Amino acid sequence: MAIIGGLFFALALIGYSSALRLVHVNPYLTWITGILIQMMLLYGFAMVNLLRPGIWLVTSLGVVLLITRLVLGYTGKVSIHHDGLHLFDIWMIFLGIVMAIVLGQSPLIHYDNFSHWATMVKFMTYTGHLPGATDTIISFSSYPPATALFLTQIVTFAGFSAGAMLVGQFILIWAASYTIFATLRDRTRGLNSMLLCLTIAISYVFNINIRLNNLLVDYVFAIITVAGIVGIFVYQSRPKMLAAHVALFCGVLLLIKNSAAFFVAILVIDYLATLIHHRVRGHRFRQTLKITARLLGTLLVAALPFIWWEIHVHLTFTTSKHEISAAAYQNQFAREGVTGLIKIGQAFLNQIFSWQSLSTQGFLVINLGLIAAWAIIKFMCHHPNSLLKLLGLLDLITLIYYGSLLGMYVLSMPYAEAITLDGFERYMSTVVVLNLFIGMMALVRVIDKTFYEQNLAERSPRTFRSI
Repeated sequence: MAIIGGLFFALALIGYSSALRLVHVNPYLTWITGILIQMMLLYGFAMVNLLRPGIWLVTSLGVVLLITRLVLGYTGKVSIHHDGLHLFDIWMIFLGIVMAIVLGQSPLIHYDNFSHWATMVKFMTYTGHLPGATDTIISFSSYPPATALFLTQIVTFAGFSAGAMLVGQFILIWAASYTIFATLRDRTRGLNSMLLCLTIAISYVFNINIRLNNLLVDYVFAIITVAGIVGIFVYQSRPKMLAAHVALFCGVLLLIKNSAAFFVAILVIDYLATLIHHRVRGHRFRQTLKITARLLGTLLVAALPFIWWEIHVHLTFTTSKHEISAAAYQNQFAREGVTGLIKIGQAFLNQIFSWQSLSTQGFLVINLGLIAAWAIIKFMCHHPNSLLKLLGLLDLITLIYYGSLLGMYVLSMPYAEAITLDGFERYMSTVVVLNLFIGMMALVRVIDKTFYEQNLAERSPRTFRSI
């Protein structure tokens, strides 16, 4: 029965992906976009206490979309166009199969996710609704339920098990990872495409403190943000699609965890820069007004689901662990005093400058790699490039994240946990993975622009400048 249910869910995923192709969503973004749309639909049903019928309706809709697409294609009403199979497609299929087999047989590691996401999935699977104030098994009641809703949808059809939840989260990660290939200028070049495959593999090394055998969302943050950035790049000349993409990805990030605001800010800044760069020439005041209206409208749409969640939390729960609260910050400061805060700051700096820190190693690898690439491409290939500017931006992101992380330890974490920098490497691996993907996507495009033949249609195995 679980096999049939899993197949039904898989057909629904294909259905959403196929339907999104018809409305001209980028083929490499259809999988993750389809998943995030399902999350939003499930969230709406859950908030009106119709989660169980909502799961069936949302999944069945995907199957109906697939059948409709096949019928329309067979009757010639729409063309079913595929870009063909590339080397990276084969690699991604292989990765997906291997990881699904491994994770399907893996036990679930019990971090704090066991008190929230895994327990939340089990609760919603067997009760069919979000937890309330009387359901004390859920202590992190202020944490939004986005990923838990998607996993609940999967285990509803594939059967509840640790392996099913782990595979479900990897489906989300795989779909977001696949988007990076949309940034390739020439998908037939094995060098560039396999560099991106290598990036995915390296990201798992820096993911060692998060891992894939639990339901922590730190890696999910990074990879969905990467997918959001890819979409902004791909849709930069399509204003309506761009706005819809940003609203969807920012909205879902906010519904994954409260701390997603940092990553939402990255997408919003990128979106604003894109709007400014692609503004139509005209009266400056009119253009400023138009860009501001578009930005604020997109942000409002993105924030509405989270605002709904905050209202739900305050109406349902009296107090909540890890809830955003100014009073909690004031109490923390009053309790520990300046001396305690200084000790936390010293421990934080020691960790940052420790050669044993994996996040510090990642920071150095990204910096040295991009500096070396910039120098080689500029002085040996005689091709000016903006890799140094990009590196400065990535380092700025890291520094700001350091500051926000220190603020979390000082203001909102119990002193006993803060003084030991509990979870430091796990938190920092998120921004290392994010910067790694951004840096490598930019590097691959720069490498492509250094090739002798820039006309993609004219490229062949013989188009070299010299032997």
